Amino acid sequence: MTTPVIQTEGLTKYYGRSRGIIEVSLQVEQGEIFGFLGPNGAGKTTTIRLLLDLIRPTRGHVRLLGLNPQRDGVAVRQRVGYLPGELALYPDLTGQQVLEYAARLRKNVSQDEIARLAARLEADLRRPIRTLSHGNRQKIGIIMAMMHRPELLILDEPTTGLDPLVQQVLYELLEEVRREGRTVFFSSHILPEVERLCDRVGILREGRLVAVETVSGLKGVAVRRIDLVLDGPVDPQPFRAVPGVREVTAAGSTLHIAVQGSMDPLIKAAAQHTVLNIVTYEPNLEEAFLAFYRGDGR
Repeated sequence: MTTPVIQTEGLTKYYGRSRGIIEVSLQVEQGEIFGFLGPNGAGKTTTIRLLLDLIRPTRGHVRLLGLNPQRDGVAVRQRVGYLPGELALYPDLTGQQVLEYAARLRKNVSQDEIARLAARLEADLRRPIRTLSHGNRQKIGIIMAMMHRPELLILDEPTTGLDPLVQQVLYELLEEVRREGRTVFFSSHILPEVERLCDRVGILREGRLVAVETVSGLKGVAVRRIDLVLDGPVDPQPFRAVPGVREVTAAGSTLHIAVQGSMDPLIKAAAQHTVLNIVTYEPNLEEAFLAFYRGDGR
């Protein structure tokens, strides 16, 4: 059995009396892209900073790549790439100078890899950092996080400021990392990108981890929308009493139904009528996410 790339047990952080995160326990396995979801203030950045020993926990434990970040900080940083949510770079240096400086500190970076990433992201490395837009500074940060080909890539809101075309390039780079057997852990509140990329996701609500699931598993929690087309108008009231049905509206001979959980009771109720057609609408990750935030999730 392989050692989890990320493992936390009861990870808790208070800032004085203010809540950071509470009893967060999770595992991230080698070769997966794990999405960390939650609105601003849920505790995503706090969790990432605890993983990297940038802040210390009130209680609980962390292991990265089987190592203790507090005791083995140098070894951890050699094997991990990190993009912070608030990126600070030397403003008077060019992008090339910043990356060369970071490469000398790491001592295990190929200039060819820097050039490859810069070309893929269309990053301008010649201009001083202070003259770059937020999105172009973000490209420098992404290159810095990825240039040593880390075993674990930790990204805090990585697509912030990137235009849509560059976002697509970043998605391709992350998928390449996964295919190579390396691991990605990234926080986000942009649900379509999480749905596209992630093998599993964790959802934070008010500092607590309320779900860790595959994307398809989370969708199973979401409310699904179904249109039942019958051979004539029917009373919608009996359908409202069906287990799992959250809403029913009638429009002529069509019932518009919102259902959560097993479809079996609804199908049996529909079988009491002549059904001409059933139209189902695939739930998305946003609906599942909102279900957990409303308290409707498991």
